[in-house]
Amino acid sequence: MSRNLHSQNVLGQSLFQKINECRVLIIGAGGIGCELLKNVAMSGFLQIELVDLDTVELSNLNRQFLFQNQHIKKSKAKVARESALNFNPDMNIIAHHANIKDNQFNVEWFKRFDIVMNALDNLEARRHVNMMCLVADVPLIESGTEGYLGQVTVIKKGISECYDCQPKPLKRTFPVCTIRSTPSQPIHCIEWAKSYLFSQLFGLPEDEDDERLESEMTDDNANEIDNLRRETQALKQIRAAMGTLDYPQRVFRKVFTDDIIRLLRMEDMWRNRKPPVPLIYEDIVNLVTEGDSDLNYIEDYNMLKDQRIWSLAENFVVFLDSVRRLSNTLLKKQNSNPNASLLFDKDDQDALDF
Repeated sequence: MSRNLHSQNVLGQSLFQKINECRVLIIGAGGIGCELLKNVAMSGFLQIELVDLDTVELSNLNRQFLFQNQHIKKSKAKVARESALNFNPDMNIIAHHANIKDNQFNVEWFKRFDIVMNALDNLEARRHVNMMCLVADVPLIESGTEGYLGQVTVIKKGISECYDCQPKPLKRTFPVCTIRSTPSQPIHCIEWAKSYLFSQLFGLPEDEDDERLESEMTDDNANEIDNLRRETQALKQIRAAMGTLDYPQRVFRKVFTDDIIRLLRMEDMWRNRKPPVPLIYEDIVNLVTEGDSDLNYIEDYNMLKDQRIWSLAENFVVFLDSVRRLSNTLLKKQNSNPNASLLFDKDDQDALDF
């Protein structure tokens, strides 16, 4: 039985023939792009070009099903082409490992296609493709996802509004005072750990943090901003002790004890909020030493299931060990390059543990 028999029966021979001859451009081979390429392959499209600048990363593998472990660091577009041909070997797929904004992809190039499908993940590239399709008068199917939300829009010159006809919401940011002093959501804690604490301990010493504090200062939060400046300076002093045995302990005491005690002195801040509780290093060490009921894994906590909530003792052990590992990594890099630093990488287990 023909692999396209069901599509032919549903669409009819005339429409199915148009699909066979349709020239499709898919821009992006990530989460949406993998689904799109699979769907057009299974629907009978035969003439496809695919453009993507990125390479496959470990974190892609849980949802971008055209890629496997052996494809890490390889071109997404080229690997996606090879995988999609398994669905329909009769397809003619041309893969470009390139930026869609490159000069080679000009208006005349866009005019070669009957339809363009966007599977991009950034605003600038979406706007560029939108403009190119309008000038080339080629229909564009725009799509995007964020978390559990997804949307798709058909854009056709002279018929529908374009991508830039409606203002786009700005990227959500969090005030520095909120994420450092009064976090109320998990995302606040994640943002603080990833964008502030990680960079202060392992990134390049920069003045960006002071500039951000200055930009957010008001009459109401001036005292808190001054305190945060002192907090940043204290972290820089602790960083000088990196590589010593007590470095992870000093970081822990600074972040989870001293800073919390400082916040508790601001009584007005906690009139309508639940106050934080300082963590005492020695008390948690005793928990670990005495044997926390959930602490059966201290030697190999990577065996934990992601779905299980960690105990205080578990978090304590992982935090201290991640600080130690990241410190050792940075010091090794600085042996050959004194200006070396670490960037947060979602594919790095040490950074994720932190």
